[in-house]
Amino acid sequence: MKLSLIYLPVRNLKAALTLYRDTLGLEEAWREGEFTAGLALPGTDVQLMLDQDVPEGDKPGPFFRVDDVDAFYAEHDGELAFVAPPKDIPPGRYVAFDDPWGNRVHVLDLSAGG
Repeated sequence: MKLSLIYLPVRNLKAALTLYRDTLGLEEAWREGEFTAGLALPGTDVQLMLDQDVPEGDKPGPFFRVDDVDAFYAEHDGELAFVAPPKDIPPGRYVAFDDPWGNRVHVLDLSAGG
């Protein structure tokens, strides 16, 4: 398990990029359509992901990369408070759980080759 992204849902991607990219000087690393962008965090492999296309009830939090989301889910089902079963997202597979304090932890793999 490796920290890959810090996820921040935003109401307006353009305004968020004005703050994080233009004002704070973070470099845009990638873009997924019109609503999601990744920004490089200097001195680390971790990126800041800004996402305007946020599902209802989603929360900010870390994205940890694993080799296989479905295996992670099977290993921890019943132990962790998963919010939904694994699903496909552009880079691969994704699942999330809330820790005992209500913080959202996102887990993904890059099985789609991303």
